[in-house]
Amino acid sequence: MNNQDTPTAPVRFLEGDRVYLRPIGLDDTDLYFRMLFDPEVRRLTGTQKSFTREQIYRYIEGKTQDPSSLLLLIALRETDEVIGDIALQSIDNVNRNANIRIAINSQEHQGRGLGTEAMRLLLDYAFGILNLHRIELNVFSYNSRAIRAYEKLGFQREGVQREALYYNHQYHDSIIMSILEDEYRAQHLKKHV
Repeated sequence: MNNQDTPTAPVRFLEGDRVYLRPIGLDDTDLYFRMLFDPEVRRLTGTQKSFTREQIYRYIEGKTQDPSSLLLLIALRETDEVIGDIALQSIDNVNRNANIRIAINSQEHQGRGLGTEAMRLLLDYAFGILNLHRIELNVFSYNSRAIRAYEKLGFQREGVQREALYYNHQYHDSIIMSILEDEYRAQHLKKHV
């Protein structure tokens, strides 16, 4: 077996205690395509559309070339199993702000703090490397577990978009939350100083 036949370990762009974040590539198309069809993930993220494999391929291709976006896969450190994705979107370097979103694939990985750890990794990168000032997100009112996790991270509620999502025969509110760089540092970096 030569070096070209040896499987390479995934790149670990940002690494935590239990998870790491790695770049997504075109070879992840099938994996990402399957991730988008988990019924609970679709409900929690409000995903309404169906996608083809070719649409996912083009989406990943576009994201890898978009300087205002950073799409990463979340993987377990022990096994390299991909358990979700996380993204910084609409990165505005002039006003130093962005939007963040996350999805954890299956219920077996939800509620264990893995998403919170992934969020901390990306927030630390966004505030500490990209020098962003404000990061916002939207979460649907029925996702109480995510709301609690975001509040624990330091996100504050800014407002409500009333009945912004129509899903499963009902309208749902979308809650706008944000965190500022000084709030993040005060809560999460005091241990490191």
